[in-house]
Amino acid sequence: MDENVHECAQCGRILNKVYKDDLCPECKDLNLFAEVKDYIRENDVKEIDVAEHFGIPVSKVRRWIKEGRIQYKEGENITPIHCQICGKTIDFGSVCPECRRKNGLHIYAKKSYSDDDIQSAMRFLGKSEEGKRY
Repeated sequence: MDENVHECAQCGRILNKVYKDDLCPECKDLNLFAEVKDYIRENDVKEIDVAEHFGIPVSKVRRWIKEGRIQYKEGENITPIHCQICGKTIDFGSVCPECRRKNGLHIYAKKSYSDDDIQSAMRFLGKSEEGKRY
């Protein structure tokens, strides 16, 4: 491997040598998200508590809630989120289930890729001495 790059220890993504961390930004964010999710499951906390515990902005926690990635237990732990269509208070996301159904809006799970898809994906990892990509 070129001495000017190194790999992410988790996913193997190629990183510039200037980038000193062992994990790429995407893996760091995924790991942080997993820790936050576990912390919320195990503790009765508010958004501000989560932000302070992990040293992240409250806006990041709220964004994850609006994206529907995390949901608090029943109760008054979060700043109310309202449906963008009808204004009803919701626990997560940006549209309530009723408006989603009425307006034909669906939540789609991220496509999972098979090993065949990954093997056949086009990617450029570097250049040969002749300048050809390999």
